[in-house]
Amino acid sequence: MHELGLLRGLMKKIDSIADDNGAQSVTCVRVKIGALAHISGDHFREHFEQAARNTRAENATLEVVELTDTSDPDAQEIVLESIDVE
Repeated sequence: MHELGLLRGLMKKIDSIADDNGAQSVTCVRVKIGALAHISGDHFREHFEQAARNTRAENATLEVVELTDTSDPDAQEIVLESIDVE
């Protein structure tokens, strides 16, 4: 259930950025997953697909970078790097 809360927050950010840009759709989402974030890229991808259903990001490409450095300042985070909109 923890993932559901994370994805809801992420989808709100994505929707807000899309609104700010007057976008009809989101074509690409790029995220970084910290080494200590306790979720794999594959698991995150599954939850993203569910959370994106019936949103502007439903058909977006998801690019995930999994960090390996546990001392990175974002080691415990899932960071939205950028999105592409149209």
